[in-house]
Amino acid sequence: MQALTKMESTAMPPAAMAGHSLSMNDDRYATCVRVSKRVRWDIDADVIRGRAFDFRDAFLPPGLTLVDRMTTLSVEEKRLMSQVQGRTYANVFGLVERFIGAKVLEMSRHHWLGDQTALEALVRFSDEELKHQELFRRVEALIAEGMPGGYTFPADPNEVARAVLSKCTWAVLALTCDIELFTQQHYKESIAPTATIAPLFKDVFLYHWREESQHAILDELEWRAEDARLTDAERDVAVDDFIGLVGAVDGILVMQAGLDARYFASICDRPIGDDEMRAIEADVLRAYRWQYILSGAGHPRFAAVLADLVSEAQMARIVVALQPMMA
Repeated sequence: MQALTKMESTAMPPAAMAGHSLSMNDDRYATCVRVSKRVRWDIDADVIRGRAFDFRDAFLPPGLTLVDRMTTLSVEEKRLMSQVQGRTYANVFGLVERFIGAKVLEMSRHHWLGDQTALEALVRFSDEELKHQELFRRVEALIAEGMPGGYTFPADPNEVARAVLSKCTWAVLALTCDIELFTQQHYKESIAPTATIAPLFKDVFLYHWREESQHAILDELEWRAEDARLTDAERDVAVDDFIGLVGAVDGILVMQAGLDARYFASICDRPIGDDEMRAIEADVLRAYRWQYILSGAGHPRFAAVLADLVSEAQMARIVVALQPMMA
């Protein structure tokens, strides 16, 4: 979050962007198309490859689960916690990619009768998001086969998508950019030398990242283009919409952290007292806020683009809204 609060930007200044945006953007859309073709993968042939999850392995790395903070848990219990969080990881991505895919299809209309390379880039983006939704549905099903009953994920992807898409496009693209960038952080965590996780989940991180890297570029291009269409007053409303969306995501995380902590306690091999239960729930929420909000909001690229697009006063409002999640 330091990069966000300092509002440092490594992006090209707006004045320079105005002179070079057409050729530069054409090149970036074309690059995304070329890379999309090169890295394209198949769920069965490349990722799953007939494998199941081995429940002797952790599913998520400690840099994401923050299990090292959970000092009352044994090594085996930390592994179980990573598996619970891994199941929620699959469900959260199935949820967010529902509205991302819909918004990308909507944004493609700006290129229908214009830049066909840009149109192809966004069509590929939406096609890949549909594939990612299927991938995470498959991951959820594979985990469900080996875990005890009682796990719940009540957030409905369609209902959440309708609520998100009711907000202005600028805000939805800002949230989408945050999400696509935190997948980069998740991949980095998954390949760290200390992150010994299930080989299948490691491949999920790898292959998801290969396509999401291009999506993050397209998010920025479309976000900047949308920003150029807004008046100052519209942008100010958009900032409030973005803050509202982040708050809504946090509300889902608060609910799911409680459910997952209680599910963990129900399948743990020992009784967990009330004080420890509250501590576990707080730690799970801290992990989820890091995974799904702060690791993207604090990404240097997100901070750079946001600083280009909003005023100091608007940035201050965003930082204030995020501070309770950083506690």
